Amino acid sequence: MCPVHVRRPEFDVGRSLLAGVLNVNRNENFGKLRAGYLFPEIARRRKAHQEKHPDAKIISLGIGDTTEPLPKYIADAMARAAAGLATREGYSGYGAEQGQGALREAVAATFYSGLRTADEIFISDGSKCDIARIQMMFGSKPTVAVQDPSYPVYVDTSVMMGMTGDHNGTGFDGIEYMVCNPDNAFFPDLSKVKRTDIIFFCSPNNPTGAAATRAQLTELVNFARRNGSILVYDAAYALYISNPDCPKTIYEIPGAEEVAIETCSFSKYAGFTGVRLGWTVVPKALKYSDGTPVHNDWNRVMTTCFNGASNIVQAGGLACLQPEGLKEMYDMITFYKENARILKDTFTEMGFKVYGGNDAPYIWVGFPGKPSWDVFAEILERCNIVTTPGSGFGPAGEGFVRASAFGSRENILEAVRRFKEAYGNK
Repeated sequence: MCPVHVRRPEFDVGRSLLAGVLNVNRNENFGKLRAGYLFPEIARRRKAHQEKHPDAKIISLGIGDTTEPLPKYIADAMARAAAGLATREGYSGYGAEQGQGALREAVAATFYSGLRTADEIFISDGSKCDIARIQMMFGSKPTVAVQDPSYPVYVDTSVMMGMTGDHNGTGFDGIEYMVCNPDNAFFPDLSKVKRTDIIFFCSPNNPTGAAATRAQLTELVNFARRNGSILVYDAAYALYISNPDCPKTIYEIPGAEEVAIETCSFSKYAGFTGVRLGWTVVPKALKYSDGTPVHNDWNRVMTTCFNGASNIVQAGGLACLQPEGLKEMYDMITFYKENARILKDTFTEMGFKVYGGNDAPYIWVGFPGKPSWDVFAEILERCNIVTTPGSGFGPAGEGFVRASAFGSRENILEAVRRFKEAYGNK
């Protein structure tokens, strides 16, 4: 006897496909994100301005994208590695997902001498990607605290993972915003911060340019230890620090190895924003409440979701950490820091309240009482210069714009001329 096939009325495949509607629900967390990611939105507005003013020569001080050519010693190392892939002797396929041993050793020796070991360092395609993978490892249940203002990816990935409620018009419910402003020297009053499972902290901070002192980071580590929280410490701009009282790694602070993950990148050190290479440090002493080492789970994430950084790029990373490569990297950092000084001096001379720029490649400029997107639009219209509105980094960023020091010297000097022409008599 033939079975009777009954069509389920709620699932008519033909009708569904013809209507262009699938029977798969959207991840509801994406609906909580109010607008596009900050930097694509800036790009959209820039494009619209260019279409309106086709002859305008727009200078970008917005997205923190490096502009100078790769250092020759470092680029040559990648060229040799690429050419080697065309030979029997030089070819290589899959490598260790955690990164090549020589590069892990070099990162440990250069940035964490005596503080961390090579097997605690995982090479990746950049800090931003690692932050998303870290969120995947944590899952949707942990509670989250972020600096306010801070790099948008900390908040947006928390929203995507389902760690938050809806947007309340100012920020997201369920996120603890740690306010950082001129009144507290851009370091949060931790006595007013609620306990959360995860704390995201960036020093030097993007966007404010503030670098935390040893005393401040000691307070932060002790706060995490008391609360049994994990600190995700973003050190992407650490080599820009000039102040000897500001640590370049969280692991300079005693006890940090028991609470902190550190992520870092070659993007702003060697101009690798498009090349893509970074690393994350997960100490073996860092353990969940049940005693499981976080290191084990991070290793599982990387070996499951990542095939390892490009072998060509890793050759470039290894070259960065040789004496000649290190010199070239520091020369590049010095160049961008001089750009930052020029911009900071300009805004200061014009009478603005200006922050950052000493230990970071970002200038944080105050426009009190003005919505930051309005200031962004005004600067774009009057100067043909792209900045970044402070509110895009969090509620406490309102009334500020960020200017990036990443640019050619010619463009920085031209931007200075335009700023003075438009705002010199403010």
